[in-house]
Amino acid sequence: MKKWILPTANDFLSDTSKQRSTAASMNYARPNMPFPHSTDLISLNYQGEGIRDAPAYANLKGIRTTPLYPAFHAKFPEKMIISSETASTLSTRGAYIFPVYDGIRAPVNDTSGGDPNHRFVSAYELYTAQFGASPDKVFMSQDKHPFVAGEFVWSGWDYLGEPTPYYTARSSYSGIIDLAGFKKDRFYLYQSRWRPDLKFAHILPHWTWPGREGQITPVHVFSSANEAELFLNGKSQGRKKKGEHEYRFRWDSVKYQAGELKVKTYKNGKPWAVETIKTVGVAAKLELTADRQTIKADGSDLSFITVRVLDKEGHIVPDADNDITFSISGLGEIVATDNGDPSDLTAFPSKNRKALNGMALVIVKARIGQPGSLVIKARSKGLYGRELKISSSITQSKKRSK
Repeated sequence: MKKWILPTANDFLSDTSKQRSTAASMNYARPNMPFPHSTDLISLNYQGEGIRDAPAYANLKGIRTTPLYPAFHAKFPEKMIISSETASTLSTRGAYIFPVYDGIRAPVNDTSGGDPNHRFVSAYELYTAQFGASPDKVFMSQDKHPFVAGEFVWSGWDYLGEPTPYYTARSSYSGIIDLAGFKKDRFYLYQSRWRPDLKFAHILPHWTWPGREGQITPVHVFSSANEAELFLNGKSQGRKKKGEHEYRFRWDSVKYQAGELKVKTYKNGKPWAVETIKTVGVAAKLELTADRQTIKADGSDLSFITVRVLDKEGHIVPDADNDITFSISGLGEIVATDNGDPSDLTAFPSKNRKALNGMALVIVKARIGQPGSLVIKARSKGLYGRELKISSSITQSKKRSK
Protein backbone atom coordinates (compact mmCIF):
# COMPACT_ATOMS: atom_id res chain seq x y z
CA MET A 1 0.00 0.00 0.00
CA LYS A 2 1.32 3.39 -0.94
CA LYS A 3 2.03 5.74 1.96
CA TRP A 4 0.92 9.33 1.42
CA ILE A 5 2.95 12.17 2.89
CA LEU A 6 1.08 15.45 3.24
CA PRO A 7 2.95 18.59 2.15
CA THR A 8 3.81 21.26 4.67
CA ALA A 9 3.94 25.03 4.26
CA ASN A 10 7.70 24.80 3.70
CA ASP A 11 7.14 22.73 0.55
CA PHE A 12 5.37 25.68 -1.06
CA LEU A 13 7.63 28.50 0.11
CA SER A 14 11.06 29.06 -1.34
CA ASP A 15 11.54 32.20 0.74
CA THR A 16 11.35 31.30 4.44
CA SER A 17 10.62 34.92 5.32
CA LYS A 18 7.12 34.40 3.89
CA GLN A 19 6.18 31.76 6.44
CA ARG A 20 3.34 32.73 8.73
CA SER A 21 1.95 31.18 11.88
CA THR A 22 -1.47 29.60 11.65
CA ALA A 23 -4.43 29.60 14.01
CA ALA A 24 -8.05 28.51 13.80
CA SER A 25 -10.60 29.24 16.48
CA MET A 26 -11.88 26.08 18.15
CA ASN A 27 -15.44 25.80 19.43
CA TYR A 28 -15.34 22.09 20.05
CA ALA A 29 -11.95 20.49 19.30
CA ARG A 30 -10.27 18.85 22.29
CA PRO A 31 -6.55 18.37 22.98
CA ASN A 32 -6.71 14.69 22.03
CA MET A 33 -8.24 15.38 18.61
CA PRO A 34 -6.18 15.76 15.40
CA PHE A 35 -7.26 19.33 14.69
CA PRO A 36 -5.15 21.20 17.31
CA HIS A 37 -1.99 19.53 15.97
CA SER A 38 -2.37 21.34 12.65
CA THR A 39 -2.09 24.92 13.95
CA ASP A 40 0.84 26.86 15.36
CA LEU A 41 -1.31 28.64 17.97
CA ILE A 42 -4.02 27.20 20.17
CA SER A 43 -7.01 29.51 19.71
CA LEU A 44 -10.02 28.71 21.91
CA ASN A 45 -13.61 29.92 21.91
CA TYR A 46 -15.14 29.80 25.41
CA GLN A 47 -13.54 26.43 26.21
CA GLY A 48 -10.65 27.99 28.10
CA GLU A 49 -12.86 29.23 30.94
CA GLY A 50 -15.27 26.30 30.66
CA ILE A 51 -18.70 25.92 29.08
CA ARG A 52 -21.88 25.20 31.11
CA ASP A 53 -19.71 23.99 34.00
CA ALA A 54 -21.49 25.81 36.87
CA PRO A 55 -24.63 24.72 38.77
CA ALA A 56 -26.73 27.51 37.23
CA TYR A 57 -26.15 25.94 33.79
CA ALA A 58 -26.78 22.32 34.82
CA ASN A 59 -30.22 22.05 33.17
CA LEU A 60 -29.04 23.30 29.79
CA LYS A 61 -28.33 21.15 26.76
CA GLY A 62 -25.17 21.44 24.69
CA ILE A 63 -21.40 21.24 25.04
CA ARG A 64 -20.25 20.99 28.64
CA THR A 65 -16.57 21.33 29.52
CA THR A 66 -14.41 22.16 32.49
CA PRO A 67 -11.81 24.89 31.83
CA LEU A 68 -9.56 23.44 29.12
CA TYR A 69 -6.59 25.78 29.38
CA PRO A 70 -4.54 23.29 31.46
CA ALA A 71 -5.37 20.32 29.22
CA PHE A 72 -4.28 22.13 26.06
CA HIS A 73 -1.15 23.45 27.77
CA ALA A 74 -0.18 19.96 28.94
CA LYS A 75 -0.69 18.53 25.45
CA PHE A 76 1.00 21.40 23.58
CA PRO A 77 3.44 23.05 26.01
CA GLU A 78 5.37 24.66 23.15
CA LYS A 79 2.35 26.44 21.64
CA MET A 80 0.94 29.83 22.58
CA ILE A 81 -2.64 29.74 23.86
CA ILE A 82 -5.08 32.60 23.28
CA SER A 83 -8.84 32.93 23.74
CA SER A 84 -10.27 34.06 20.42
CA GLU A 85 -13.77 34.43 21.93
CA THR A 86 -14.60 34.84 25.61
CA ALA A 87 -17.53 35.79 27.80
CA SER A 88 -20.64 36.50 25.68
CA THR A 89 -22.07 38.29 28.69
CA LEU A 90 -25.42 39.92 27.88
CA SER A 91 -27.00 43.18 29.04
CA THR A 92 -29.14 46.16 28.11
CA ARG A 93 -27.49 49.47 29.01
CA GLY A 94 -28.95 50.95 32.18
CA ALA A 95 -31.52 48.19 32.82
CA TYR A 96 -31.38 46.55 36.26
CA ILE A 97 -33.58 43.60 37.11
CA PHE A 98 -34.26 42.19 40.58
CA PRO A 99 -33.54 39.96 42.37
CA VAL A 100 -29.83 39.78 41.49
CA TYR A 101 -28.02 36.46 41.17
CA ASP A 102 -25.73 35.92 44.16
CA GLY A 103 -23.00 34.08 42.23
CA ILE A 104 -20.59 35.30 39.57
CA ARG A 105 -22.46 34.07 36.49
CA ALA A 106 -25.79 32.62 35.36
CA PRO A 107 -27.54 32.03 32.03
CA VAL A 108 -30.14 34.68 31.32
CA ASN A 109 -33.78 33.61 31.11
CA ASP A 110 -37.18 35.17 31.68
CA THR A 111 -36.98 34.69 35.46
CA SER A 112 -33.26 35.30 36.02
CA GLY A 113 -31.73 38.48 34.64
CA GLY A 114 -34.27 38.82 31.83
CA ASP A 115 -37.37 40.97 31.31
CA PRO A 116 -39.40 39.37 28.50
CA ASN A 117 -41.98 42.17 28.44
CA HIS A 118 -39.41 44.82 27.53
CA ARG A 119 -36.84 42.35 26.14
CA PHE A 120 -34.22 43.74 28.52
CA VAL A 121 -31.28 41.90 30.08
CA SER A 122 -30.00 43.05 33.47
CA ALA A 123 -26.97 45.34 33.45
CA TYR A 124 -25.45 43.86 36.61
CA GLU A 125 -23.17 42.13 34.08
CA LEU A 126 -23.59 38.64 35.56
CA TYR A 127 -25.88 37.10 32.96
CA THR A 128 -24.68 35.24 29.90
CA ALA A 129 -25.58 33.34 26.76
CA GLN A 130 -26.12 29.65 27.49
CA PHE A 131 -22.56 28.83 26.43
CA GLY A 132 -21.06 31.99 27.90
CA ALA A 133 -19.40 33.27 31.06
CA SER A 134 -19.23 36.54 32.95
CA PRO A 135 -16.08 38.66 32.79
CA ASP A 136 -15.41 37.64 36.41
CA LYS A 137 -15.32 33.96 35.45
CA VAL A 138 -13.03 34.60 32.48
CA PHE A 139 -10.63 36.74 34.53
CA MET A 140 -10.45 34.06 37.20
CA SER A 141 -9.68 31.28 34.72
CA GLN A 142 -6.97 33.33 33.03
CA ASP A 143 -5.40 34.31 36.35
CA LYS A 144 -5.31 30.68 37.39
CA HIS A 145 -3.54 29.84 34.13
CA PRO A 146 -0.96 32.60 33.49
CA PHE A 147 0.43 30.84 30.41
CA VAL A 148 -2.64 32.11 28.47
CA ALA A 149 -1.63 35.06 26.27
CA GLY A 150 -4.93 36.95 26.48
CA GLU A 151 -8.47 37.22 25.18
CA PHE A 152 -10.74 38.69 22.55
CA VAL A 153 -14.10 39.45 24.17
CA TRP A 154 -17.33 38.64 22.37
CA SER A 155 -18.13 41.35 21.75
CA GLY A 156 -16.76 44.87 21.89
CA TRP A 157 -19.94 46.43 20.48
CA ASP A 158 -23.50 45.27 20.09
CA TYR A 159 -24.24 44.40 16.47
CA LEU A 160 -27.22 43.66 14.23
CA GLY A 161 -28.30 40.03 14.38
CA GLU A 162 -27.91 37.20 16.93
CA PRO A 163 -30.35 38.81 19.40
CA THR A 164 -29.89 36.28 22.21
CA PRO A 165 -31.98 35.74 24.33
CA TYR A 166 -34.90 37.61 22.73
CA TYR A 167 -35.07 36.61 19.10
CA THR A 168 -37.66 39.22 18.13
CA ALA A 169 -35.12 41.95 18.94
CA ARG A 170 -32.94 43.53 16.25
CA SER A 171 -29.43 43.19 17.66
CA SER A 172 -27.12 41.41 20.06
CA TYR A 173 -26.86 42.10 23.79
CA SER A 174 -23.23 40.97 24.11
CA GLY A 175 -21.36 44.24 23.53
CA ILE A 176 -19.28 46.12 26.07
CA ILE A 177 -20.66 49.17 24.22
CA ASP A 178 -24.21 49.36 22.90
CA LEU A 179 -25.26 49.85 19.27
CA ALA A 180 -25.51 53.64 19.72
CA GLY A 181 -21.93 53.80 20.98
CA PHE A 182 -22.81 54.32 24.65
CA LYS A 183 -20.82 52.54 27.34
CA LYS A 184 -22.51 49.82 29.34
CA ASP A 185 -21.55 49.20 32.97
CA ARG A 186 -19.42 46.30 31.76
CA PHE A 187 -17.09 48.81 30.08
CA TYR A 188 -15.87 49.83 33.53
CA LEU A 189 -15.36 46.25 34.67
CA TYR A 190 -13.04 45.62 31.73
CA GLN A 191 -11.40 48.99 32.32
CA SER A 192 -10.59 47.99 35.88
CA ARG A 193 -8.94 44.84 34.50
CA TRP A 194 -7.05 46.33 31.57
CA ARG A 195 -6.16 49.71 33.12
CA PRO A 196 -5.06 48.91 36.68
CA ASP A 197 -3.26 52.28 36.75
CA LEU A 198 -6.44 54.30 36.12
CA LYS A 199 -7.95 55.90 39.21
CA PHE A 200 -11.71 55.52 38.97
CA ALA A 201 -14.73 53.94 40.65
CA HIS A 202 -18.06 53.11 39.01
CA ILE A 203 -21.24 52.42 40.99
CA LEU A 204 -24.20 50.42 39.76
CA PRO A 205 -27.14 50.48 39.65
CA HIS A 206 -28.42 54.06 39.48
CA TRP A 207 -30.07 55.27 42.67
CA THR A 208 -33.52 56.44 41.56
CA TRP A 209 -36.01 53.71 42.50
CA PRO A 210 -39.37 55.13 43.56
CA GLY A 211 -41.41 52.28 44.99
CA ARG A 212 -38.40 50.19 46.08
CA GLU A 213 -38.05 51.83 49.48
CA GLY A 214 -36.87 49.25 52.01
CA GLN A 215 -36.26 46.55 49.39
CA ILE A 216 -32.95 44.79 48.79
CA THR A 217 -31.13 46.64 45.99
CA PRO A 218 -27.60 45.25 45.58
CA VAL A 219 -24.81 47.73 44.92
CA HIS A 220 -21.74 46.73 42.91
CA VAL A 221 -18.64 48.81 42.27
CA PHE A 222 -16.14 48.38 39.45
CA SER A 223 -12.72 49.83 40.21
CA SER A 224 -9.02 49.18 39.81
CA ALA A 225 -8.73 49.65 43.58
CA ASN A 226 -8.41 46.68 45.93
CA GLU A 227 -10.43 48.03 48.86
CA ALA A 228 -13.63 50.06 49.10
CA GLU A 229 -16.17 51.42 51.57
CA LEU A 230 -19.75 52.20 50.60
CA PHE A 231 -21.89 54.89 52.25
CA LEU A 232 -25.67 55.30 51.94
CA ASN A 233 -26.76 58.76 53.10
CA GLY A 234 -23.55 58.98 55.10
CA LYS A 235 -23.89 55.61 56.83
CA SER A 236 -21.24 53.02 56.10
CA GLN A 237 -22.47 49.81 54.47
CA GLY A 238 -19.14 48.14 55.18
CA ARG A 239 -15.55 48.23 54.00
CA LYS A 240 -14.50 45.40 51.70
CA LYS A 241 -11.30 44.04 50.18
CA LYS A 242 -11.16 42.11 46.94
CA GLY A 243 -10.31 38.53 47.71
CA GLU A 244 -8.31 36.24 45.47
CA HIS A 245 -10.07 35.96 42.10
CA GLU A 246 -12.59 38.69 42.95
CA TYR A 247 -13.01 41.49 40.41
CA ARG A 248 -15.83 43.63 41.75
CA PHE A 249 -16.96 44.96 45.10
CA ARG A 250 -20.42 43.76 46.15
CA TRP A 251 -22.84 44.93 48.82
CA ASP A 252 -25.70 42.54 48.12
CA SER A 253 -27.94 43.35 51.10
CA VAL A 254 -28.34 47.14 50.74
CA LYS A 255 -31.93 48.27 51.27
CA TYR A 256 -32.98 51.12 49.03
CA GLN A 257 -33.66 54.54 50.43
CA ALA A 258 -33.57 57.69 48.35
CA GLY A 259 -30.58 59.95 48.73
CA GLU A 260 -26.88 59.56 48.09
CA LEU A 261 -24.58 56.62 47.47
CA LYS A 262 -20.86 57.23 47.83
CA VAL A 263 -17.95 54.84 47.49
CA LYS A 264 -14.43 55.56 48.68
CA THR A 265 -11.79 53.28 47.22
CA TYR A 266 -8.23 52.50 48.24
CA LYS A 267 -5.26 50.82 46.64
CA ASN A 268 -2.48 49.38 48.76
CA GLY A 269 -3.90 51.25 51.73
CA LYS A 270 -3.89 54.67 50.05
CA PRO A 271 -6.92 56.66 48.80
CA TRP A 272 -7.62 55.85 45.16
CA ALA A 273 -10.94 57.22 43.79
CA VAL A 274 -14.33 58.43 45.01
CA GLU A 275 -17.67 58.16 43.19
CA THR A 276 -21.02 59.61 44.25
CA ILE A 277 -24.46 59.10 42.71
CA LYS A 278 -27.79 60.54 43.86
CA THR A 279 -31.51 60.07 43.54
CA VAL A 280 -32.66 62.44 40.80
CA GLY A 281 -35.86 64.26 39.99
CA VAL A 282 -38.31 63.92 37.12
CA ALA A 283 -37.36 64.62 33.52
CA ALA A 284 -37.36 68.35 32.76
CA LYS A 285 -35.11 69.12 29.78
CA LEU A 286 -32.87 67.78 27.03
CA GLU A 287 -29.14 68.23 26.53
CA LEU A 288 -27.29 67.85 23.22
CA THR A 289 -23.55 67.22 22.96
CA ALA A 290 -21.66 66.70 19.69
CA ASP A 291 -18.51 64.64 19.41
CA ARG A 292 -17.20 67.33 17.01
CA GLN A 293 -18.29 70.90 16.35
CA THR A 294 -16.91 70.99 12.81
CA ILE A 295 -17.23 68.38 10.06
CA LYS A 296 -16.25 68.22 6.41
CA ALA A 297 -18.80 69.19 3.77
CA ASP A 298 -18.16 66.02 1.80
CA GLY A 299 -21.40 64.10 2.37
CA SER A 300 -19.55 61.40 4.33
CA ASP A 301 -18.12 63.02 7.44
CA LEU A 302 -20.47 62.57 10.41
CA SER A 303 -21.16 64.25 13.72
CA PHE A 304 -22.51 61.99 16.48
CA ILE A 305 -24.71 63.95 18.87
CA THR A 306 -25.61 62.49 22.25
CA VAL A 307 -28.97 63.45 23.72
CA ARG A 308 -29.50 63.22 27.48
CA VAL A 309 -32.75 63.59 29.39
CA LEU A 310 -32.05 65.67 32.50
CA ASP A 311 -33.92 66.74 35.61
CA LYS A 312 -34.12 70.44 36.50
CA GLU A 313 -30.80 70.22 38.38
CA GLY A 314 -29.01 68.88 35.31
CA HIS A 315 -28.72 65.22 36.38
CA ILE A 316 -29.44 62.49 33.86
CA VAL A 317 -32.75 60.74 34.54
CA PRO A 318 -31.66 57.07 34.49
CA ASP A 319 -35.01 55.51 33.57
CA ALA A 320 -36.26 58.18 31.14
CA ASP A 321 -37.87 56.83 27.96
CA ASN A 322 -39.30 60.06 26.53
CA ASP A 323 -40.23 60.28 22.85
CA ILE A 324 -37.85 62.68 21.10
CA THR A 325 -38.35 64.34 17.71
CA PHE A 326 -35.32 65.59 15.79
CA SER A 327 -35.09 68.18 13.04
CA ILE A 328 -32.29 69.96 11.22
CA SER A 329 -31.99 73.28 9.40
CA GLY A 330 -29.13 74.61 7.32
CA LEU A 331 -26.81 72.78 4.97
CA GLY A 332 -27.06 69.24 6.25
CA GLU A 333 -29.29 66.28 6.97
CA ILE A 334 -30.05 63.70 9.64
CA VAL A 335 -28.53 60.34 8.75
CA ALA A 336 -29.78 58.19 11.61
CA THR A 337 -31.04 58.07 15.17
CA ASP A 338 -30.65 55.35 17.78
CA ASN A 339 -30.75 54.68 21.52
CA GLY A 340 -28.83 51.43 21.97
CA ASP A 341 -31.92 49.36 22.79
CA PRO A 342 -31.62 45.92 21.12
CA SER A 343 -35.40 45.58 21.15
CA ASP A 344 -36.13 48.91 19.39
CA LEU A 345 -37.19 48.13 15.83
CA THR A 346 -37.56 51.79 14.80
CA ALA A 347 -35.79 52.33 11.46
CA PHE A 348 -32.43 54.09 11.73
CA PRO A 349 -33.43 57.00 9.40
CA SER A 350 -36.41 57.86 11.61
CA LYS A 351 -36.42 61.34 13.09
CA ASN A 352 -38.42 60.12 16.08
CA ARG A 353 -36.74 58.03 18.77
CA LYS A 354 -37.46 57.07 22.36
CA ALA A 355 -34.71 57.59 24.89
CA LEU A 356 -33.33 54.44 26.46
CA ASN A 357 -32.64 54.98 30.14
CA GLY A 358 -32.03 58.68 29.67
CA MET A 359 -30.04 58.68 26.41
CA ALA A 360 -30.45 58.77 22.63
CA LEU A 361 -28.30 59.51 19.59
CA VAL A 362 -28.70 61.53 16.40
CA ILE A 363 -26.15 61.40 13.57
CA VAL A 364 -25.87 64.23 11.01
CA LYS A 365 -23.83 65.08 7.93
CA ALA A 366 -23.27 68.15 5.77
CA ARG A 367 -24.22 68.54 2.12
CA ILE A 368 -21.49 67.89 -0.42
CA GLY A 369 -19.56 71.01 -1.30
CA GLN A 370 -21.81 73.32 0.72
CA PRO A 371 -19.99 74.55 3.83
CA GLY A 372 -21.94 76.42 6.47
CA SER A 373 -23.97 75.91 9.62
CA LEU A 374 -26.20 73.06 10.71
CA VAL A 375 -28.72 73.54 13.51
CA ILE A 376 -30.01 70.35 15.12
CA LYS A 377 -33.13 70.55 17.27
CA ALA A 378 -34.53 68.02 19.72
CA ARG A 379 -38.05 68.27 21.09
CA SER A 380 -40.02 66.15 23.57
CA LYS A 381 -43.48 66.76 25.01
CA GLY A 382 -43.31 68.28 28.48
CA LEU A 383 -39.55 68.92 28.35
CA TYR A 384 -37.52 71.99 27.53
CA GLY A 385 -36.17 71.33 24.02
CA ARG A 386 -32.66 72.07 22.92
CA GLU A 387 -30.80 72.93 19.76
CA LEU A 388 -27.15 72.60 18.82
CA LYS A 389 -25.18 74.39 16.14
CA ILE A 390 -22.26 72.80 14.33
CA SER A 391 -20.42 73.90 11.20
CA SER A 392 -19.08 72.29 8.07
CA SER A 393 -16.11 73.25 5.97
CA ILE A 394 -14.33 72.31 2.77
CA THR A 395 -10.81 71.07 3.32
CA GLN A 396 -8.53 71.84 0.42
CA SER A 397 -6.34 68.94 -0.63
CA LYS A 398 -2.63 69.64 -0.57
CA LYS A 399 -0.81 69.70 -3.88
CA ARG A 400 1.88 67.09 -4.31
CA SER A 401 5.39 68.40 -4.44
CA LYS A 402 7.28 67.52 -7.58
